[in-house]
Amino acid sequence: MILQGTKPDIGEMVLHHAADSWTWEPFYGVTVHFPRWPDIHLGPLTFNLSITKHVFFLIVVAAFTFFIMWWTGRALAKQRAGQASPKGLAGAMEGMVLWVRDDIAIANIGPETGAKFVPLILSLFFFILFGNLFGMLPFGATITGNLAVTGALAVLVFLVIEVAGFLKLGPKGYAGSIFMHVPGMHGPGAVILAVAMAPIEIMSKLVKPFALAVRLFGNMTAGHFVILSLFGIIFLFGNLGAWSYGIGIVTASLVLGVMMLELIVAVLQAYVFALLSAVFIGLMQHEH
Repeated sequence: MILQGTKPDIGEMVLHHAADSWTWEPFYGVTVHFPRWPDIHLGPLTFNLSITKHVFFLIVVAAFTFFIMWWTGRALAKQRAGQASPKGLAGAMEGMVLWVRDDIAIANIGPETGAKFVPLILSLFFFILFGNLFGMLPFGATITGNLAVTGALAVLVFLVIEVAGFLKLGPKGYAGSIFMHVPGMHGPGAVILAVAMAPIEIMSKLVKPFALAVRLFGNMTAGHFVILSLFGIIFLFGNLGAWSYGIGIVTASLVLGVMMLELIVAVLQAYVFALLSAVFIGLMQHEH
């Protein structure tokens, strides 16, 4: 909050909105203080499982995602029971679900094994989408702007890729995804090459989820930094008399344009995360 007569601290304003905290301001002048529980000490490690602003919105987004999918299923069941074609929000949600299922999951994982991964890809897409959109609300928080959240999603995808790949390929086939075999090479040369390339193959397995986490985190954080920094210009040059109105109008127009772009980015990043997750799972399912 900027007090009258004080010099605005744009950096503090940006971090106050984008960073995680123990408080949340749903309305102007209203502050919710989340209870902070005692730290948990596990050897040299210290944990704290208290609810913060991002944890609170994480729960809200998860509950909203579950509710909207449950409501869509019930609405479609009622429409079809009455021999009516899908319409309204339920029809739009069905179209998005079919698009994610057919054009993202099955198209990239394969028709044989893709169906069993559809629930995961759908959950990732809609959870990230709603998480991004909730961050666009005036007093919301962008959970996907927290590296811990995107990192947890990436770890989940990594475990699915590797465990599902191991179950599909078997121990020998999975080992082949680490110790590569070049067709036509045999003997000591093939063994030396396989051992030498193994660290690179292992690194490639770790880089994929890392790229997923950082890409989503960076894009959602950068958008909010740009919007809030532009808003800061209004306060920074608010003492120039008549010029302040011109600066305010131009800056507000730029903010509106960036926010429209941010809405596109919110959908695009959910699509990219779901798409690359499906691609990585599909590559491991068909590894040779």
